[in-house]
Amino acid sequence: MKIGELAQIAQCSVETIRFYEKEGLLPAPARTTGNFRSYNAKHAERLRFIRNCRALDMSHEEIHTLLRLADQPVEGCSAINSVFDQHIQHVEVRIKELEQLKQQLAELRQQCQTEQAAHPCGILQGLAEMTIESKPDKKHTHLG
Repeated sequence: MKIGELAQIAQCSVETIRFYEKEGLLPAPARTTGNFRSYNAKHAERLRFIRNCRALDMSHEEIHTLLRLADQPVEGCSAINSVFDQHIQHVEVRIKELEQLKQQLAELRQQCQTEQAAHPCGILQGLAEMTIESKPDKKHTHLG
């Protein structure tokens, strides 16, 4: 099947397929004599797997690891469990970050309780005066 057909089956864009190929998540397909990509059912199955992982907000590194484990299932489920345990920890960190963000937004929102002109708006003033703490390198989350 051609790339457009695969995209339609997988409900994604052609660009997404090309990106996953470039990232090494999806193996390069065979080429026709006219140099068109020629995909098969295994490509569709792998693409579905990748998309399901992305729906769970997994990083490309995590997906690479899971695909390697799926392709060579000699390590058993413990390695897969480890990937998921780490991902759950990353999600917990992200939830805490989002809770802090929500709190900041709520505090800013409290600074403007009227329908007044934008010039004296407490939210705009708060945004202008807000100091941002320098965040450490985002290496603590899986998204980097």
